[in-house]
Amino acid sequence: MIEDEAKLCELLVRLLREAGYAAVGAATAGEGITLALSDDVDLVLLDLNLPDIAGEDVLRAITSAKPETRVVVLSATTAVGRRISVLEAGAVDFLLKPFITAELLLRIKLRLPGYRAESGAAADRLPVVENVVLDTHRRELVVGTSRVSLSQREFTLLTHLIERRGNTCSRQELLADVWGMEFDPGTNVVDVCVRRLRAKFMTDAIETVRNVGYRLVAS
Repeated sequence: MIEDEAKLCELLVRLLREAGYAAVGAATAGEGITLALSDDVDLVLLDLNLPDIAGEDVLRAITSAKPETRVVVLSATTAVGRRISVLEAGAVDFLLKPFITAELLLRIKLRLPGYRAESGAAADRLPVVENVVLDTHRRELVVGTSRVSLSQREFTLLTHLIERRGNTCSRQELLADVWGMEFDPGTNVVDVCVRRLRAKFMTDAIETVRNVGYRLVAS
């Protein structure tokens, strides 16, 4: 938990420990980045308004050095543009302060690594197209004999497309299920993420459905 308000940080760490998590708190961005990049950290809760470094810069520092790290942003900001920017920068979720404790715990559970596999929603290896397999445990694409790492957003988007294989997924659906946006703010994050996935596949497995969205080829 990276949060400069001491009482709130202490409260959240205690809450997480009571819920069964091994939680630690950091009051500064520098300390938080050091903790976040350690091998033992599965998820980071990040406040945007930090005294030493802007939260967005902390997010970029973490996701660029350790792309597989899941970052959930907690902030009182109501500016839609700022919320979108942190999601585009790699945050897996955004929770507005003040929040309900039960919702925070649920979002953490959903975003932790291994949740999908443990819940039985996905197997360890999912076929994408010929010669391409998704390793859900390591969150990597296996392309022939090569392995290609995926960001959390790329992994979530691809898993969604696999589950809906052959069906058209609208941009609104993808924004809601992958980015947690209940409305279309006019952002192109879906298109950008699809382009990145296509480059990693080295195939046209993800088809564009004009003026609607995307679908993964049926076979």
